[in-house]
Amino acid sequence: MSSTTRSPSPPSGAAGAPAALAGPPAGPVAAPRMVRQRRHRPGLIALSVALIAAGGLSGAVLYSSSGHRTAVVVVARDVSVGSRIAETDLATASIALDPTVQSVKASRVTGLVGQRAATDLKAGSLLAPSQVTDQTLIGPGEQLVGVSVKPSQLPATPLVPGEQVLVVSTPDPDAGAVRPGNGGTDAAAGSGTSPVTLSAKVVAVGRPAAATGAVVVDVTVPAADGPALAAQVATGNISLVVVGRDGS
Repeated sequence: MSSTTRSPSPPSGAAGAPAALAGPPAGPVAAPRMVRQRRHRPGLIALSVALIAAGGLSGAVLYSSSGHRTAVVVVARDVSVGSRIAETDLATASIALDPTVQSVKASRVTGLVGQRAATDLKAGSLLAPSQVTDQTLIGPGEQLVGVSVKPSQLPATPLVPGEQVLVVSTPDPDAGAVRPGNGGTDAAAGSGTSPVTLSAKVVAVGRPAAATGAVVVDVTVPAADGPALAAQVATGNISLVVVGRDGS
């Protein structure tokens, strides 16, 4: 009796077909992914680092400059142009100041006392070097005369240095007026004719007296008229009239 030897059957697929003969897989096949390597650019990195460093440095400089304060001179009280500056007219303050702004260092405040205001100084403002002067306001060929007047002999509008005025003689009817320029008297001034006048420029205005309210106004006049004006002021018969800017 003969025996038959059988070979093992090959593995079958899902449908019973041999694995080697299986068909293509169902569904689309994904394309292979390609990995791109980034190239490092040393120049661009260096530029970025430099920009970041510059920005940080600029910020530090700005912060430092904004916090830097300078001691300067400021105006504590209003001062009219031409008036002498007193110690109480000025003060010092520490402020953050732009270098382009003109200012006076606080260390110079003592040297400003006694000088004159070249412009009107307003309280609370920063003092600039051009706003003070040590030059006299009396020109060549002029004399300075102090004119003491009562409130009724002045306009209600306050006088300011540099203003043009007319000094008007107002004599008693029984006395002659001193005519500036010749040192004599003008009897006609008290007899209904035009009053004697003299052009002058205000240099400084004093403070009203506590008892009478009288004010002393310093004016400059031609040297030939100074003595006669001083004599007229002594009589108390004088008034000041403000001249308009157009000369009227």
